[in-house]
Amino acid sequence: MPQFFLNKRLILLLVGIIVLVALIGFSLRDRKNVSVPEKFIGDIVGFGQNIVSKPANSVAGFFQNIEDLQNTYTENKKLKSRLDELSMLEGKVNDLEKDNKRLKSVLDIKDDLSEFKPLQATTIARNPLQWDELIVIDKGSVNGVKPDMAVITSKGFIGKVKNAKAFTSTVQLLSARDPKNRISVTVQNEKSKDGVFGLIEGYDSEKKMLLLKRLPYDVEVKKGQNVVTSGMGGVFPKGLPVGKIEKLVPDQYGLTQMAYVKPSADLYDIDHVMVVEREMKTINAFDLTNDKDKGGN
Repeated sequence: MPQFFLNKRLILLLVGIIVLVALIGFSLRDRKNVSVPEKFIGDIVGFGQNIVSKPANSVAGFFQNIEDLQNTYTENKKLKSRLDELSMLEGKVNDLEKDNKRLKSVLDIKDDLSEFKPLQATTIARNPLQWDELIVIDKGSVNGVKPDMAVITSKGFIGKVKNAKAFTSTVQLLSARDPKNRISVTVQNEKSKDGVFGLIEGYDSEKKMLLLKRLPYDVEVKKGQNVVTSGMGGVFPKGLPVGKIEKLVPDQYGLTQMAYVKPSADLYDIDHVMVVEREMKTINAFDLTNDKDKGGN
C-alpha cells in the first residue's frame, strides 16, 4: 500500500511537470492573440503591480527630490564661486588685451599669428568605415571655406579642411591615417619663451594618442605640458590647443624624442565645429622646400 501511494505521488509529480512545461511553451509562442485566461491573469497581476508600485514610486520620488535639492544647492554654491573667478579672469583678460593693443601700436605691429576669424559649422555626415578619418560639415566655398583651413571645437584643434564644395566641406581629422598629415606645433615650456617645436605625425589608434615627433633629444618635456599649433606652418593660426603630453619616449636611434599627446578635443564625438581663417597672410611653409612630400601645416 505505501509503495502504491509513493508511485502515485511520483506519477502526479511527473504529470505536473509536463503540464507546467506545456504551459510555459504555450506562453512563449509568438502569438498575436492572447487567450482569455492569460488576459485575466495578466490584468490581475497588472492591477496588483499598479497598487503596489504607485505608492512605492511616490515615496522613492519624494526622497529623490530631496536628494536632488541637496545636489542643486551644492552645485549652485560651486557655480557661484566659479562665476566670481570667471569675472576676475575676464577683467584680467580685458586688461591684457588693452595692454597688448597698446604695445602693438607703440611697436607698429599690425599682424599677429594667433588672430583668426571663426565660422560656425555643424557635422552633417560621417562614414562609419572612415570614422577616425573624415567628417562632412555644412559650410562650403560660398561661406568662405577653403582647403587647409583649421577646424576646431570648443575644446581644441581637430583637423583641417581637405576639400571645399559649394555648400559642404570635408574635414580631415588629426586621427586620420595619412603620412602627409603633419601639424607644426609647440610644447609650451616655462623655461623657454618660444616653447619646444615639433611635428604631429600620425595617430596611435590603440592608445588614442597623437604622435609628436622630431623633438630634440636634449630638451626637457614633461607629462601634462600643453601642445598648441605653432603658426610656423604658414596656414594655421598660432596657439590652437592640440593636446597635452602624456608620455615621452626616445626614437630608435636616440637622436630625437617622440611624445604621445592626448588630444584636447574629442575626436570620436563631433557635432559642432568652427572653421578658422588666419588673419595674417597664409602661406604653406613646406612649399619653400623642394621636398615632394608636402602636407605640413
